[in-house]
Amino acid sequence: MPMNATQKQNRKLRVAIIGAGPAGFYTAGQLFKHKGLDIEVDMYERLPTPYGLVRGGVAPDHQKIKSVTKIYERIGQQDRFRFFGYVEFGTDIRLADLKRHYHQIVFATGAQLGRQLGIPGSDLLGSHPASDFVAWYNGHPDYRDLEFDLTQERAVVIGNGNVAIDVVRILSHTPEELHKTDIADYALDALRQSQINEVFLLGRRGPAQAAFTPPEIVELGKLKNLDIYVPSPEAELDPLSQAEMKSNPDRAALKNITAIQEYAKNKLGHKPRRVNIRFLVSPVEIHGDQAGRVSGLRLVKNALVKNEVGTLRAEPTDEFEEIPTGLVFHSIGYRGSELQGIPFNGRWGIIPNQKGRVISASETHLPGIYTVGWIKRGPTGVIGTNKLDAIETVKAMLADIANNEILTPELPTADAAVKMVQARQPQFILFTDWLHLDRLEIERGVPENRPRMKFSVIEEMLSNVGR
Repeated sequence: MPMNATQKQNRKLRVAIIGAGPAGFYTAGQLFKHKGLDIEVDMYERLPTPYGLVRGGVAPDHQKIKSVTKIYERIGQQDRFRFFGYVEFGTDIRLADLKRHYHQIVFATGAQLGRQLGIPGSDLLGSHPASDFVAWYNGHPDYRDLEFDLTQERAVVIGNGNVAIDVVRILSHTPEELHKTDIADYALDALRQSQINEVFLLGRRGPAQAAFTPPEIVELGKLKNLDIYVPSPEAELDPLSQAEMKSNPDRAALKNITAIQEYAKNKLGHKPRRVNIRFLVSPVEIHGDQAGRVSGLRLVKNALVKNEVGTLRAEPTDEFEEIPTGLVFHSIGYRGSELQGIPFNGRWGIIPNQKGRVISASETHLPGIYTVGWIKRGPTGVIGTNKLDAIETVKAMLADIANNEILTPELPTADAAVKMVQARQPQFILFTDWLHLDRLEIERGVPENRPRMKFSVIEEMLSNVGR
């Protein structure tokens, strides 16, 4: 039976958010903006540190972008918010536990896994998802022990989205430039010794379809020790792309085209490092040597054709080329991981949902269960896109509260939730603990004239907050 107006006003509602990235914090913020309800939010994160890909994915030389965490910090310090770090869903707590303590549960676990390349040789030593490299240089505890062969002189990055550009830029920076960032100290040490002096960036379609954003491609040209080369024929638009730009001009695409065509005018210089930006090429095989290590890449040249719905797609021709290389990064997108007891679309790597309401295989809404962010919609958009996404999910949550279509927990109190966490993971981290770690990281960076020096070992984090 739906609640009447008085019951709605007086009822304390308990919400659990699983995942402490931007989507999770925006969801909490939107819930707190609703004045008519008394809502408490508990946020669970499997790492001791919050902020998700803002901490572990945004490039270390993009400090301005990371300033968005000030918004999340204000949300995290509200009385109605609690952070339970180093508590993993599916291991320390399960769906049945959450249903006993909360009226609504929101999954905001993101999409950390890189999509597989799926060509012969993609599992050779020296072939890596770009997402692994990004997490490594950002100090993610799960990735800090990975090794990348930076003794090679040439690296190839497959894909031309912003993550691919980030990888190219980090490989191309001088040690002095990297020292000014919050890159992980072990990554800084390794990149100081890097022998890489040439990087290829490969796109399967043309300049008009490039996935990077204009600021990213323009920024690449500002690196002082880097020459950029684009083959002139590949910088020109094919007839189909010309027609598409004429009939449906896209401002971002036009800016990308302008930048690319300016780079194509560059004459080869004598700077220490060089980036070759290529279009209309796709990898078909990664070659290996007798030791099982990457030794080269076979590419097919593509032509653009229009499919049945009018989209331009790349179709392989009968022209091939070889690029010798010992290091390959593939950046062809992210996908989410399946969560215990939660419906999952393995093809898309997301939780199936209708405007944030999680649905079963029969498309029935699971009462009180929601999703937000990349695990909801796939890895699209920028950080701010998650705010709009959170607004949509919260709208669904509020409508379900109004209709009393929520869970009926046995123990809907803050004390009961704390007791549950203490029993399952006594080393859990509070938001005040994180603020202490945050201050320590910044203080550690001061003598080195760096924004911060990150903790990347979980045991070290725990010891610094008395766990």
